[in-house]
Amino acid sequence: MWRRHEELSESTEISPAFFNVLSQLDQDALLVAPGEVILFATEGVETLNILKENRINSPELVALIRVVRRTHQTHLGKVEIPRGPIGEGLRELTVRAIYIAELDNIVVLLSDESEAERVHEVRRDFVANISHELKTPIGALSLLSEAVLSAADEPDSVIKFATRMQLEAKRLTDLVQEIINLSRLQDSDPLMVANENSVAELINEAIDLVKTTSESKGISVTTTELPDVIVLGDGEQLIMALTNLLENAINYSPENTKVSVSSTISDGIVEIIVADQGIGIPEGEQDRIFERFYRVDPARSRETGGTGLGLSIVKHVASKHGGEVKVWSSPNVGSSFALRLPIFISTGGSSE
Repeated sequence: MWRRHEELSESTEISPAFFNVLSQLDQDALLVAPGEVILFATEGVETLNILKENRINSPELVALIRVVRRTHQTHLGKVEIPRGPIGEGLRELTVRAIYIAELDNIVVLLSDESEAERVHEVRRDFVANISHELKTPIGALSLLSEAVLSAADEPDSVIKFATRMQLEAKRLTDLVQEIINLSRLQDSDPLMVANENSVAELINEAIDLVKTTSESKGISVTTTELPDVIVLGDGEQLIMALTNLLENAINYSPENTKVSVSSTISDGIVEIIVADQGIGIPEGEQDRIFERFYRVDPARSRETGGTGLGLSIVKHVASKHGGEVKVWSSPNVGSSFALRLPIFISTGGSSE
């Protein structure tokens, strides 16, 4: 997508040393010629979703650059940039635009400082939620241990209480692992250092991870022809999201039913759909199921070992990858969850 330094210096009569300086900055940078033509961009700019076909696609940023070109004065501002073509994920970038009189060009410095503020707010709320959720299994283990001690001379009661302790201990272990997973998601940006991931391979690996769970309930997981497309991001996070969708479908489905995985492609978006024949979700609850620790049926969640974090993790992964997650459901009929992600289309290493 970007021209090489040598090509730029020949076409714009700008010293290669100038581009080298921009490349060494701690911030991402653009060099913008009159007409908002991009002469140079650091590698990180590609992950910020502010350029399309080598043109700035943020009206706010274009307006700021035009003010600088008109006034020849440095301007500092903030612009909101979608993380992808769909979904609610946003970046709030701090922008400094500097007019370079000798070149009649503008250097734009970009930094995503809002991410640190967002993480701080999320952590504060997260800790409050965790302290509440951990009380339940810890309290249960404490009560059960007392029951075991008081029933020391009753072997049947000891077995009963010890079995319950094992279930609560597993629930606590699962909850802690989900907390760790969500914490890692909130601390990382998968698009800053993104890998190319085959959607077909992601789906197959997720299905393989839930195989034991599905077979234990006699639930078959079927797939249609898988898409031969690539998405950018963190493969482990994407597999985690798909695994959570599959586990959710399996846990809330009756035995000996089916869970299907299908996909569609439209307008540069791949949609991975996980559909079940489960208990379904009432319409009034569907807007809340992606909230942390929210459970439609708390009793059913205890029965299945649900932590209340699985769908929240899916939403975080989707948003972080510039995508979204949708749900369609009907009680006693089943649910369909769609993970929608932008398809990566390579533009090559340079352009003339």
